[in-house]
Amino acid sequence: MGELASGHPNVVAPDGTLAAAAPADTHFLRIEKLVKEFDGLVAVDNVSLDICKGEIFALLGSSGCGKSTLLRMLAGFEMPTSGRIFLDGKDIAALPPYIRPINMMFQSYALFPHLTVWDNVAFGLKRDGLPKDQIAERVEKMLGLVQLKPYAKRKPHQLSGGQQQRVALARSLAKRPQLMLLDEPLGALDKKLRERTQLELVNIIESVGVTCVMVTHDQEEAMTMASRIAIMSEGRILQVGAPHEVYETPSCRFVADFIGNVNLFEGKLTEDASDHVVIETPECTHYVGHGITGTEGMAVSVAIRPEKIRITQQPPSDLARPACNWVKGEVVDLAYLGSYTVYHLKLATGMILKATVASVERLPDWQPTWGDSVFASWDEYAMVVLTQ
Repeated sequence: MGELASGHPNVVAPDGTLAAAAPADTHFLRIEKLVKEFDGLVAVDNVSLDICKGEIFALLGSSGCGKSTLLRMLAGFEMPTSGRIFLDGKDIAALPPYIRPINMMFQSYALFPHLTVWDNVAFGLKRDGLPKDQIAERVEKMLGLVQLKPYAKRKPHQLSGGQQQRVALARSLAKRPQLMLLDEPLGALDKKLRERTQLELVNIIESVGVTCVMVTHDQEEAMTMASRIAIMSEGRILQVGAPHEVYETPSCRFVADFIGNVNLFEGKLTEDASDHVVIETPECTHYVGHGITGTEGMAVSVAIRPEKIRITQQPPSDLARPACNWVKGEVVDLAYLGSYTVYHLKLATGMILKATVASVERLPDWQPTWGDSVFASWDEYAMVVLTQ
């Protein structure tokens, strides 16, 4: 720890305050080349991120990708092997958790079962030694914010899961942290309650104006709540962007396959022009209506989202190049999910193609079913070409 601190421009004074501050930065939270190793295994691998003030930022990835370890380093529960963490221009990487102006809300909520809702929210304020009138004022304000004033005298076990989640949020916000960390914040709620709570939680956080970093493995949760998402795998950040950017223009095969559903065709670039490319795959020829940075003959993947695929009884006649961007397949599986139907089509190569048809597009006189031969097609702008 001493070695880590000695390499930083900031040092911790005996009273626990920062003796010096790093140069002010336009980004509120800056993570620079952060590394964390456990017994020689790298859990977080050279991660750098900039997060703006007031932003809700999500770390998204599968179990073991390093997102929770990164969050714990921000909180101070784990010390970095190397790297720096700046919060509002101050290097906090060597600070213990109780000095950092950061609060973390856990999946379990960690409420005190023997305390009332009011006392749970007031707990941290009492430990900080705030005057009673200030504590009362702040607790009442927080309970009003999360709409739990009528439940102030109840114990946690007398509340629903969603209400407990709001108590934990109120307790975290009561201390007015500069940075809020959420670890799988809605993971303990059932699907319907989780969907209802997502936007509610965002509205509360935005009304307070606190900067928030959340960890989740739930793609829908991340895309609903966050203004930007970082996709993590094996300790590294693969892509950062707004939800629509990450979904529509994934940077690599892993991101394309991890976010939502996708069909991946493997092939070679056979025609490379500034305004289009042609890619040959065993299934079909793909005509893509934009250029890429590549060279003819290189191996590439073509990614197509299921909702961008049309299903028809006859070969398509409205494509830019009639011989491109369509395949014939047999319906081997389907699932009607109310607002849409998912079809699995087996192609001649054995590949299973997924297509999603919105219920509003279902034809009254023809609905594909098991065993039907159908044609799947897509337009020239539906595809993303991946070179890695």
